[in-house]
Amino acid sequence: MLTSKQHQLLSFIDKHLRETGCSPSFEEMKAALDLRSKSGIHRLISALEERGFLRRHKHRARALEVVKLPGDLLPPQPEARKFAPNVIQGNFTPRLPGLRAEAAEAGAVSLPLYGKIAAGLPIEALRDNEETIEVPLSMLGGGEHFALTVEGDSMIEAGILDGDVVIIRRGEVAENGQIIVALVDETEVTLKRLRRKGQSIALEPANIRYEPRIFPAERVRVQGRLVALLRQY
Repeated sequence: MLTSKQHQLLSFIDKHLRETGCSPSFEEMKAALDLRSKSGIHRLISALEERGFLRRHKHRARALEVVKLPGDLLPPQPEARKFAPNVIQGNFTPRLPGLRAEAAEAGAVSLPLYGKIAAGLPIEALRDNEETIEVPLSMLGGGEHFALTVEGDSMIEAGILDGDVVIIRRGEVAENGQIIVALVDETEVTLKRLRRKGQSIALEPANIRYEPRIFPAERVRVQGRLVALLRQY
């Protein structure tokens, strides 16, 4: 059972994450709840974390993650979205259509399959018309997810092969060593391992045939991180 302020803060954080892809600042949370000090926000966040509704990623600024929501904050189940065939310019921050009833009953989630992502040289990703993929609920945690088909062989030493489907958890926060979807210069998308080195970001392949690519941090945005992989034989 949440207090009214805990409920209000959780709702605000969830809405901010869905609309912007990042967690709100303490100033934004303080203003939203009409509190006089940040210490009150700290106490509310700690209480929500203890109750399993929030998770804080340590050593990362503004890194809050909504783990679960009370029933009255869960979004309604919309109808499956129909997509026109067009090209996405690398920005994978979609609003997901949610669970289909039959998928939910079977213990699976129907995720949108957003075309191909390069595991070699970056390419633009094509959004396939109405294509979805069924993913077992057991493979997913909290948050929003989408799927991408891998093209290329630069991640084979990480067990990611050409033609595999990767399941990505949407977000802008990732730890060193995690495999991420990276958006480079707002146009190119690639699947690589993340390494932060001072003010630079290295996107590392998992194939000795390829060299890491190093960019100033401002040229690279994390779009999500790998959480699961599907393969057909």
